[in-house]
Amino acid sequence: MKVVEVVAAIIQKEDKIFATRKGYGKFKGMWEFPGGKIEMGETPEEALVREIREELDSEILVGKCFAEVDYDYPEFHLHMRCYLCTVKSGDLKLLEHSEAKWLAREELDSVEWMLADVGVVEKLKRETTEGWKFCE
Repeated sequence: MKVVEVVAAIIQKEDKIFATRKGYGKFKGMWEFPGGKIEMGETPEEALVREIREELDSEILVGKCFAEVDYDYPEFHLHMRCYLCTVKSGDLKLLEHSEAKWLAREELDSVEWMLADVGVVEKLKRETTEGWKFCE
């Protein structure tokens, strides 16, 4: 089975997390943490900075890796690293997504997450917002 290596940004602001809704493709309408594929020669952190620049026209600071996910979709195996991030500059302009929301912990279940993201959401719900801190 093909393995796809991706990174995702858990962008934080105070006690909220930024979620985006896919605007195209097979999973259109599903919610996810923004990010994308790691290109040859990139570190995960470099890929994440590039992806957020391309998808949201913003610069981020990448913090600790909050979670790693392995998930089998019918067509491929996904390996995803999710990093806690903050916005360095920009307004998180939607260039590829159809919608975005800032969600507090009690609102995380209000959207339909991509299946690979569900475990990360559950971890976010279990941790106090102190555990969401950008750097430890």
